[in-house]
Amino acid sequence: MKKVEDFSGKVVVITGASSGIGMACAYEFGRRGAKLALGARNLDELNRIQADLVSKGVDCFVCKLDVSVESECKEFALGVYSVFSRVDVLINNAGISMRALFSEVDLSVLHRLMDVNFWGTVNCTKYFYPYLLNAKGSIVGVSSVAGFHGLPARTGYSASKFAMEGFLETIRIETLHQGLHVMVVAPGFTASNVRKNALTANGTNQGESPREEDKMMTSETVAHLIANGVRSRKRQLIMTFEGKATFFLKKFAPRFLDKLVFNHMVKEPDSPLKR
Repeated sequence: MKKVEDFSGKVVVITGASSGIGMACAYEFGRRGAKLALGARNLDELNRIQADLVSKGVDCFVCKLDVSVESECKEFALGVYSVFSRVDVLINNAGISMRALFSEVDLSVLHRLMDVNFWGTVNCTKYFYPYLLNAKGSIVGVSSVAGFHGLPARTGYSASKFAMEGFLETIRIETLHQGLHVMVVAPGFTASNVRKNALTANGTNQGESPREEDKMMTSETVAHLIANGVRSRKRQLIMTFEGKATFFLKKFAPRFLDKLVFNHMVKEPDSPLKR
């Protein structure tokens, strides 16, 4: 692991760190000299990642964590602080997706999306908040283009990401004069487990992604851009041309954007949308 020491001595907390973007962030920030605190539900995989990172000279603490459970987030924060005595960066990455029409989806699926994507961010931010304020550190929310324009067949996903972005934006304004950095990240479609684990109408995992993974952004690319964004203390990071175009059209041609989004998503393999 070739190190670039721009995060030397910093403590970076990453949720959803056992795979995908979270795991890639662990390696990226570790390469840059950070000390890591990794949380996820898959403790076996966290232990494997920890062993590999430690072998590369990275100081790493891991903890089994379900971000939707407030008490677990509190214990995670206390555990991290007891080990490192500071926290500089919190990356709220843990998340799940869905793929089902609202007319067909069980409402428990939407509750689960909100519990993980929104409340998970709130829970972790709440208990790491005093440490981050003290360090004048960074809070990162891994959101999506779905966080600023609705995606059909992803009602729960879009709603949870809209809520996350509103929450973090408010935190940014409340702490405007306290030195806290808040960044919202919108990757493009990324080759990771999040789509394979996306929930269907009845709450089961969809399994194989309907999209071509080899044509998507890699998790490593996303992690690299996130680290650069934290270093530069950016407020928003939209990673693709399509995302930037969506953000622009949302302001100036929202009806046209609705049609574009529908026409794009209806072409998805096995799309539940119908013309």
